[in-house]
Amino acid sequence: MYNEKVIDHFKNPRNFGKMENPDGDGVAGNLVCGDMMELFIKVGKNKKKEKIIEDIKFLAYGCAAAIASSSMVTEIIKGKTIEEAIDLSNKEVVDSLGGLPPIKIHCSVLAADALNEALYDYFTKNKLEIPEKVQKAHERISKSKEIIEERFKGRI
Repeated sequence: MYNEKVIDHFKNPRNFGKMENPDGDGVAGNLVCGDMMELFIKVGKNKKKEKIIEDIKFLAYGCAAAIASSSMVTEIIKGKTIEEAIDLSNKEVVDSLGGLPPIKIHCSVLAADALNEALYDYFTKNKLEIPEKVQKAHERISKSKEIIEERFKGRI
């Protein structure tokens, strides 16, 4: 079902753990499948004085694909500029993992959403203008959470 790369990231997750005093903290999850990811970022500057994701860590609860997707996001994004982080797609996560079963693609979406929420938190905390792409993704993620919570209200 899973390829060797997915299994490796599941068994040996990269950048796993909680970060103290992150510059951004984002949570994404799906009540229906039970997967939950929390992603922490620390922002710094590179030699060109561009803002970069200097450090990134994650916590995840879920299946092998959820953990592997979160781990891969940290591998892809660490050291990248904020702009590159904003442009990360779940397709890039899936491709970097060498593929995921179709029924597990949502795990890559959740991992990318957790990154988006960490970026949104960073921009908000620092009173910076929130890029349109980050704002729209945040609104989509928030709306999805509201729908799920309403649908399962009183059942959990």
